[in-house]
Amino acid sequence: MDRVITQIPLQKFPLNVPWRKRAGAYVRVSSGKEAMLHSLSAQVSYYSSYIQRKGWEYVKIYTDEAVTGTKNSRSAFREMVEDARAGKLDIIITKSITRFARNTLTLLETVRELRQRGVDIFFEKENIHTMSADGELLLTILASYAQEESRSVSENVKWRLRKNFQDGKSNNFTVFGYGVRKGEIVGINEVEAAIVRRIFTDYLDGLGMTLIANILNTEGYTTKTGVAWTAPKVRAVLKNEKYAGDLLMQKSYVADHLTKKSRVNRGELPQYLVTDNHEAIIPRADFEDVQQQREDRAKKYAPVKYFGEPYQFTGIITCGICGKNYRRKQNNAGTKYQKAVWICTTYNTAGKAACASKQIPETALEQAAAGFGKEVRHITALPGNLLRFEFADGSAADTHWQDHSRRDSWTDEMRQTAREHALKGRRLVIV
Repeated sequence: MDRVITQIPLQKFPLNVPWRKRAGAYVRVSSGKEAMLHSLSAQVSYYSSYIQRKGWEYVKIYTDEAVTGTKNSRSAFREMVEDARAGKLDIIITKSITRFARNTLTLLETVRELRQRGVDIFFEKENIHTMSADGELLLTILASYAQEESRSVSENVKWRLRKNFQDGKSNNFTVFGYGVRKGEIVGINEVEAAIVRRIFTDYLDGLGMTLIANILNTEGYTTKTGVAWTAPKVRAVLKNEKYAGDLLMQKSYVADHLTKKSRVNRGELPQYLVTDNHEAIIPRADFEDVQQQREDRAKKYAPVKYFGEPYQFTGIITCGICGKNYRRKQNNAGTKYQKAVWICTTYNTAGKAACASKQIPETALEQAAAGFGKEVRHITALPGNLLRFEFADGSAADTHWQDHSRRDSWTDEMRQTAREHALKGRRLVIV
């Protein structure tokens, strides 16, 4: 049989429906200052007009404010790439390579991915279209220059900051309890300072950091940024040398000019301490007493490091009230009266006001689990001492655990100790 070749005519599109490129633009400024924001507004207006003059279909102007081109936190940039992946864009216009990305790897990865998807990027300043034949070669060379420029600028900034530290000049910062202007403490904020003094007083009176945070939250106090107090925030206040009138500089540093991530200075770089730099909120003697107490408590209540297998109930108990996990805790740790319990993490850190759950003795959990004789997959701790067990075979069962009377759990030795403490607390009244 002879082969038959038939020409298929081209399908012609109607002339009155021309194809239009779907265009977007990316604009970024690295500062939130008024002048920069004005520049941002001008660029948005410019590229909106640019797209219309070209006769392209306007999609969106993607704008990132007060972020650098080396960070991965640019939400508008990520949105633009996602839109390109979804087929919503045919071309992206941006001012220059440095506005798009100063990291050569990030730039080339993005460009190559979008090229494969048929999306062109036009860098106006360099006059480069990424879909052109020599586009990637030029981009590689120019982006390398841009990245080196970013590194050079970063090193210059670091040198200036460290020179200021050596001269006793601090970088700009904020601190609860003080007013700060251009890196200089200009006075005490008495409203905030009253809270600082209370934190130090409560700690010296024996209160823990979690309890102090809970009390402040209950009374409606917030941090300088308006968020709730937590134990780490209270700890930051207690260890801050500024409240004693001193200023320690270079507590942290930026190790990489690309990621811009800040790291705690643990001896990698020199620190500089300026004593009696400003008016103190806390007397130096009280501040030093707190540091000694922090050290003593850290040794006394240091958690026991456990390197063996996880505990039997680790990761399988959920609070039926707040949904958080239960964790194992040793009550009266370090004494002969210590007792293992499992407690909701919300209740443990924020108190009963945040979660009205109860701590469960480990012995009660073991007895309940052993009574079923099945492999336990999950436990939900519900109000009313109710435990809902879910087993590996897919079945489930409920049981109640019993509260133990505190009096029944006391030994004769514990009762004698309590009597001695009570007698010590009595005052002798002479009539």
